[in-house]
Amino acid sequence: MKKLIVLAFIGLLAQLIDGSLGMGYGVSSTSLLLTFGIAPAVASASVHLSEVVTTAVSGASHIKFGNVDKHMVYRLIIPGSIGAFVGACFLSNLPAELAKPYIAVFLFGLGIYVLFRFLFIFKPSKEHDTVKPLTVKQSIPLGLFAGFCDATGGGGWGPIATPVLLSKKGMTARKAVGTVDTSEFAIAFFGSLGFIISLGWEAVNWLWVGALIMGGVVAAPIAAWLVRMLPAQLMGVLVGGFIILINVRTLLTTWVPVEAHLYMYTGIVVLWFLGILHTFNKMSTAKKLDRLEQRQRVS
Repeated sequence: MKKLIVLAFIGLLAQLIDGSLGMGYGVSSTSLLLTFGIAPAVASASVHLSEVVTTAVSGASHIKFGNVDKHMVYRLIIPGSIGAFVGACFLSNLPAELAKPYIAVFLFGLGIYVLFRFLFIFKPSKEHDTVKPLTVKQSIPLGLFAGFCDATGGGGWGPIATPVLLSKKGMTARKAVGTVDTSEFAIAFFGSLGFIISLGWEAVNWLWVGALIMGGVVAAPIAAWLVRMLPAQLMGVLVGGFIILINVRTLLTTWVPVEAHLYMYTGIVVLWFLGILHTFNKMSTAKKLDRLEQRQRVS
């Protein structure tokens, strides 16, 4: 019972992050399930099955709040669904103990990528800018790659697709997040289909899936509202460090002597804390510059 409550809390927290940041549900949930000793394919399958429900609720909430660019959703869902299905079949045929450390490497790398992006190259877009949409040549490889990574790593659609959309001229943070979360329903569905075909229904613990769904469904509409309110840069730094900290355990256990573990953990926590302080300083400086610009316009 305690494990189910913990899983429900994981689902709530992960969806709260994902729905307000456009990334984090799959990576966070899968990382935590791996710490319970669950096989990578089963962990990813459980997360994707829960995401079928949570992304449906999240997408509907984002559409209600006007956070979605429907044109980009249509461009992403077909290649993303194909990539997710292929990735699920690929992961399901790998031995669990062989796959676990390499999946942890992938998730750890995503954590570094998310942290670096939101620390150093995050640029908020303005609401009134004209959006330049993804071309077909851009959306097909993006969807295939992000969908494949999402299924094999248990997360990756958001960390890969959201930054790409944010890089498009005129794309606001809330529209990027809402578009990625809404399109993720199709990726979760076809990824789950691949896992079910490859693993079978009996491989999935439906109590775990149900617990993740309960937490995620509660958080989805709240996150869709919060995306308008919370600073995305701070959330990005927090979730990036969180992903790194969770997955480093598997990496250290596999490849690093026990004597060095404490030093590695301490170093990561210190660097993460410094990153958070740096983010607060950047946000404070940006606010001061905005106020100065407003005063200059008034005068």
